[in-house]
Amino acid sequence: MHNTYKIKIIITFLMTVVSLSAFCQSNVFKVTLDAGHGDHDFGAVYEGRIEKNIALAVVLKVGKLLEATPQIDVNFTRKTDVFIDLIERANIANRFNANIFVSIHCNANRNTAADGTETYVMGLSKIASNLEAAKKENSVITLEKDYKQKYEGFDPNSPETMIGMTLMQEEYLDNSISLASKVEDAFADLGKKIRGGGVKQAPFMVLHKAYMPRVLIEMGFISNPTEGNRLNSEEGQNEIAKAIAGAIIDYKKEYFGSGESEAFEVKPSQKIIEKQVKDTATPLKSKTNLQVIETKKAIDNTKISFKVQLLASIKKVALLPRNFKGLKNISVAYENRVYKYMYGETTDYDEARKQLTEAKEKGYDTAFLIAFKNGEKISIQEAIK
Repeated sequence: MHNTYKIKIIITFLMTVVSLSAFCQSNVFKVTLDAGHGDHDFGAVYEGRIEKNIALAVVLKVGKLLEATPQIDVNFTRKTDVFIDLIERANIANRFNANIFVSIHCNANRNTAADGTETYVMGLSKIASNLEAAKKENSVITLEKDYKQKYEGFDPNSPETMIGMTLMQEEYLDNSISLASKVEDAFADLGKKIRGGGVKQAPFMVLHKAYMPRVLIEMGFISNPTEGNRLNSEEGQNEIAKAIAGAIIDYKKEYFGSGESEAFEVKPSQKIIEKQVKDTATPLKSKTNLQVIETKKAIDNTKISFKVQLLASIKKVALLPRNFKGLKNISVAYENRVYKYMYGETTDYDEARKQLTEAKEKGYDTAFLIAFKNGEKISIQEAIK
């Protein structure tokens, strides 16, 4: 009898440990770091300053800083001098189910006086300088085997052709801009020049296929002797790495919390499937079957419906307007030990956009639209096509 009691205690203890471990893992913030170029793709080269080497050195330093931070898990597209296809870089982040994707590069210009930093988010731009930057980075796909088949329909010399390949993944845009802004703010604190406002949009292929908030950082101009030599130095790389890592940690704290019990904003988790570009991505297991806990009203779930996701928390909160800045018609779903709170429900996309605007005006700046069909989450692109 005494032995049976001891066994029960041991089993209970082990189950508690396993549960706590699973809970902690579910709250880990995942970051994929991408060092631009590699191997035979040198990137920009000026007077012995080589972009592929500088990008890799900084990425490894950023990774080391993040790995020393609790509840952050890091993976890399490359940790050595190897060549990785652009689309595979995004696939690495997708398979890792990263919360953010950060691609790090150096800028260059024939005008060796050009200096300063820029951080790009994925977007369709008509600004010539932004398109030229994308054209330069996208051109490396011509070094890939069978690139014409792999990137069917895309011309690296004309970034605008990406417009026909996808509808902008708008649910990632706000978070991407927020992350990019934090990076540029950190650079400004170093006294670096912020070019044209710092945060810009351009159609970069390496960002296009990553299904999470993502940014491409141009740390500075290696064509500029002063700035280039700084980027090529240990001291310069350390300060840049600390700035980038600090921005990522700030983003994590703002949107995912510090690991305590406070509410935190979450990234959109729905992978968007596109048929126009063939790739080698390993299919991700869908996490779109949400257990709905409570709702104020229901509509016919055989039709496509839209909701506004406001935030998520490990705490269950009463669905009262006072808890949601006066918003009514709040519902909640439980997924991966997290409560996801949603506002409104409509089958009208235009009405859903109005509800999104209303939520943002109430202070939910990172709210985004989600869509459902037959009780399962689908992409916004699929819902409105």
